[in-house]
Amino acid sequence: MIIAAMLALAVGTYLLRMSGPVLRTRVTFPASVEKLLDTSAVVLLTSLVAVTALTEGSGPADVARPVGVLVGGVLAWRKAPFMVAVLAAAATTALLRLL
Repeated sequence: MIIAAMLALAVGTYLLRMSGPVLRTRVTFPASVEKLLDTSAVVLLTSLVAVTALTEGSGPADVARPVGVLVGGVLAWRKAPFMVAVLAAAATTALLRLL
């Protein structure tokens, strides 16, 4: 039973992922809908970052985590290399927690 469920989920995942390239040429959206989809992706990612940065468990996070995320975000916005942004965010968070 478990193996059948795993196979069904694997096939469903594969078909869902393949539907994008297959349907890309067959389905067209108006320009306003495409712009809305682009904006919604940015809003979704921003809200995910906000929830992750500001909460820990069921309560608010300490001050160090949002500041570390802010440092990493500013460095990414300024087009710093990915590893530099991640290491600077981690170092900022660690130093603030140490203090």
